[in-house]
Amino acid sequence: MKSIPASIRLPAVAGAIVILIQAAGCGNDTRRPADEPEPYPEALATATVRLVEETRMQELPGTVRPADRATLAPKVMGVITEFPVELGQRVKRGERLARIAAGEIAARAEQARVAHVQATRDLERETELLDRGAATPESVRNLEDRVRMTQASVDEAETMLSYTRIDAPFDGVVSRIMAHEGDLASPGQPLLELERDGNLRVEADIPDGLARNLRRGDTLRVLLDGETTVEAALAEISASADARTRTVPVKLDLPAGAPARSGMFARVFVPAETIRRLEVPTGAVTPFGQIERVFVVEGGHARMRIIRTGAQHNGLVEILAGLSEGERIVAHPPPGLRNNQPVTLAGQ
Repeated sequence: MKSIPASIRLPAVAGAIVILIQAAGCGNDTRRPADEPEPYPEALATATVRLVEETRMQELPGTVRPADRATLAPKVMGVITEFPVELGQRVKRGERLARIAAGEIAARAEQARVAHVQATRDLERETELLDRGAATPESVRNLEDRVRMTQASVDEAETMLSYTRIDAPFDGVVSRIMAHEGDLASPGQPLLELERDGNLRVEADIPDGLARNLRRGDTLRVLLDGETTVEAALAEISASADARTRTVPVKLDLPAGAPARSGMFARVFVPAETIRRLEVPTGAVTPFGQIERVFVVEGGHARMRIIRTGAQHNGLVEILAGLSEGERIVAHPPPGLRNNQPVTLAGQ
């Protein structure tokens, strides 16, 4: 093997040593890269990207009704001879509201009473004859049956006669009048509507999909006449849905003193679905040309992040894209803050 002359070996060794020294020096260099900006001189406040869960409420129409109301209609046909009520009039239980003329019913009642009186006299006479041995027990029993039959006829006729008078079933207020004195009343044809004084309710039809989550006793928000909001308790909910509208009728009790009246329009707010959204303070978002940006704090640096925002409310803005829950951002980026700039955080 041919040996390398010493004059060549020494420069080669010296060059290797220089390279090693330079490499060692590079490993211990703490100088900042030339393209990294200087640290921001002031401590910056931060905020956290927050996930908010909120229930969306669906608004449905409703109507205020009294808890108790009755639509009064006759059971017999005849001319209305008395109708001493007015709209809004307060009436007492048992008070006469209307009278219907039905001469044939009165005549039938009188016939039944006369027949009963005659049957009773015949029974008394036959009983005396039986005591003297001039009649048979069978004839007395037949007359007793006759008396019972005529009494039943009297009861039936008097019941029919009572149908010619319409009385108030409870204390209340006349809310509707659908007839007048002199009109011909027919069985089942409404004459008037009576509402009981007391609690009011909101009646509404809830879509079947939303009604599944409702239970008696639940509290729902109700807007009355577009002005006053109250909390109403769910008092009744139907066990079945309407096959045509796919809705479930419900009734909600309004609190005492609620500014409502029968027939008033109301809006019922029913929980529909849970909405999840990200929110940050509005001040954390700054314009960057035609887009929006925030500065995310990562590894002691402020990294610019392009985002897309949604609705704003109460000093917060919804983040539609660009951020994740829990990320830390600069709460109020100063105008001189640059991308990838080292930052000091307030409170640290």
